Amino acid sequence: MTRATERRQRANGVESRRRILAAAVEVAGERGYDGTSIAAVSAKCGLPPSSIYWHFKDKDDLIASVIEDSFESWLAAVELPGEEAGTPLERVTAMAAGVARSLVEAPDFLRLGLMLALERRPREPRGRTVFLQVREIAGGRIAEVVRTLVPGLDERAVRMLTSYAVAGADGLFVEHEIRGGNADLVEMFRLHARAVHDMAVRMAAESAGR
Repeated sequence: MTRATERRQRANGVESRRRILAAAVEVAGERGYDGTSIAAVSAKCGLPPSSIYWHFKDKDDLIASVIEDSFESWLAAVELPGEEAGTPLERVTAMAAGVARSLVEAPDFLRLGLMLALERRPREPRGRTVFLQVREIAGGRIAEVVRTLVPGLDERAVRMLTSYAVAGADGLFVEHEIRGGNADLVEMFRLHARAVHDMAVRMAAESAGR
């Protein structure tokens, strides 16, 4: 086999995987986790089931991969701008806006993950486990932002503010989805970031005054 042939095969494999993941997102969005099947994904992407099984062990593995891939795209946006970007408030609102834009562009991990997280099953799907794991990573990243911007906070306050920030972001995303994407997610995230920042500053001041 020539190198050119190997490169073509790799490229075809990457494109096939992309098509399968995109089809899985559509099917899961329409039918939910239980209604999603390899046959339905195959019909949606136009690739035979054998191609899907070449990339993914089963439906659970496929949904987990959708969540992981989408999360990687989203996590890149959870990056606090440097001090040259302005005040702590300006920096955190700029980051929040970037996170919101990334959710508009790559919402699949949160959309599918919340759906799985709210369901209880005798056997927990791998997709749910993956979502809870990546959620912990996201929470850790946000906690670091809180510590950086308001260094006077104790760890209990950091944990509380992180939980509040993540829960608020979930709610805003759900509102955006319910409205069919017509809610201004970027501006809502900016408002949420301001609220979290103001609470953090107030809690740090109260702690210092004790």
